[in-house]
Amino acid sequence: MEVAANCSLRVKRPLLDPRFEGYKLSLEPLPCYQLELDAAVAEVKLRDDQYTLEHMHAFGMYNYLHCDSWYQDSVYYVDNLGRIMNLTVMLDTALGKPREVFRLPTDLIAYDNRLCASMHFTSSTWVTLSDGTGRLYLIGTGERGNSASEKWEIMFNEELGNPFIIIHSISLLKAEEHSIATLLLRIEKEELDMKGSGFYVSLEWVTINKKYKDKKKYEITKRNILHGKSVPHYAAIEPDGNGLMIVSYKSFTFVQVGQNLEESKDEDMSEKIKEPLYYWQQTEDDLTVTISLPEDCTKEDIQIQFLPDHVNVVLKGQRFLEGNLYSSIDHESSTWIIKENNSLEISLIKKNEGLTWPELVVGDKEGEFIRDSAQCAAIAERLMHLTSDELNPNPDKGKPPCNAQELEECDIFFEESSSLCRFDGSTLKTTHVVNLGSNQYLFSVIVDPKEMPCFCLRHDVDALLWQPHSSNQDDMWEHIATFNALGYVQASKRDKKFFACAPNYSYAALCECLRRVFIYRQPTPMSTVLYNRKEGRKNITRGQALMYKSLSSLHLHHICSSSIEQSKSRVSVRVEYTRKQIAGGMIHWEPFMS
Repeated sequence: MEVAANCSLRVKRPLLDPRFEGYKLSLEPLPCYQLELDAAVAEVKLRDDQYTLEHMHAFGMYNYLHCDSWYQDSVYYVDNLGRIMNLTVMLDTALGKPREVFRLPTDLIAYDNRLCASMHFTSSTWVTLSDGTGRLYLIGTGERGNSASEKWEIMFNEELGNPFIIIHSISLLKAEEHSIATLLLRIEKEELDMKGSGFYVSLEWVTINKKYKDKKKYEITKRNILHGKSVPHYAAIEPDGNGLMIVSYKSFTFVQVGQNLEESKDEDMSEKIKEPLYYWQQTEDDLTVTISLPEDCTKEDIQIQFLPDHVNVVLKGQRFLEGNLYSSIDHESSTWIIKENNSLEISLIKKNEGLTWPELVVGDKEGEFIRDSAQCAAIAERLMHLTSDELNPNPDKGKPPCNAQELEECDIFFEESSSLCRFDGSTLKTTHVVNLGSNQYLFSVIVDPKEMPCFCLRHDVDALLWQPHSSNQDDMWEHIATFNALGYVQASKRDKKFFACAPNYSYAALCECLRRVFIYRQPTPMSTVLYNRKEGRKNITRGQALMYKSLSSLHLHHICSSSIEQSKSRVSVRVEYTRKQIAGGMIHWEPFMS
């Protein structure tokens, strides 16, 4: 049985700044640009039956403004008339009016059960689009950077069932065929779930291709579905289409197309009630394995091989138990015997006395561990101070109870431990697993559109940016940037809605649901010399925090970035609109210097 490799993320120490002391607050005035629209943005509110936290994560916190990662000066949105509008962000001059690049053939207002329209810029000439009603569009755009050659044309469209949003897509071009792979997210009702929320999360991996030699149009060639119980923080297809990476705090598993939940639940129940093949227990010195022998099994039918790190049990010519042991044993002292109740008892002598084994054979799930009553009593005795009805029943033991008031907000996590999983596109099995533990997921950003999106995790007080490299099996995730103390700072922002950073890592921006945007510039060389008055040493870099208070509540936000080295006159942009401005057809642009 193949077991997923347990991996870890390797931090690059040179990218960490142990001497970073904090941000300097700046309240510099920011220029403001306004632009009136002839139609409001197509906002879709959650319905009464979309009441779970997963619905809020997937659809309630959705960003209606889409940045083209291939041409970062272009942003897009869908208005109430079903038009996809494009605006080129050139802030050294006045903003021009949005121009229509495509019109959805569907009348969105006629659908009550729909989600927000979503799109993903697959390549420099392709876009995947969902109208929110359950129909997927594959659109050829031409070169989007040149408005003269840009022409959006539907190359494929098909109804795929319940409404969904697009979270990622890639374009694969080979010698004889072109294919598009896209990830679709749904939250669907689970009637048999009596204890949970009654919903489950579905990720559908759809592949559409066309062979150049044939005159056929694009068609769906593969559909794979994953089920889980939480909306993934991050999900992306590898650039070569051979795998999928997901960050979530509840695991996902592939299911067969057409397999309903009742069948899968029956299979799970049958696995749970399946009788264990063997039982095992342990002491500090040895382990005892008990196996029920088949009828008419004699001593001659039993073959057992003991090795320092391996065991092999054969019954009547068939391999019963084989694999690497969790730890080493004294294979010369290990024995076995047939008991009177027609059972086989194997005694394994531990090489490392006192070591507790969490499993007998690595990766084997066919056995059941039985705890000794004396061991359970000893464990309960050691944990008594944590479960007592009294606050501190015996303070003389030097084990005071945990005082929650001494914890800071950045030390409290409300979710279970997240994990990063890599799924193979051919076998549909998990090949790599990284337990993120307390490394809280913060946001994702596209640094290079030809690569997978990067994801940012909290590491101690910092925020670390990781770039996946699917081609490097030994080191799939590279630490490429560090945002000093940002993991600690963002923990106090309870109202945060959007989190992003510049593709050149020069700053990070945090947008709250109401009124404020925080911009954290990373340390840069200073023209003047500052001294630390406590230690008397020089500071040659400085971080800066900008805070801007807007006049109304934020609903829409996006960060577009440009390189500081290219032009100091270029600025980054934040776009927002409010409920009042939706009715009046206005979008409010508020740029800040990068």
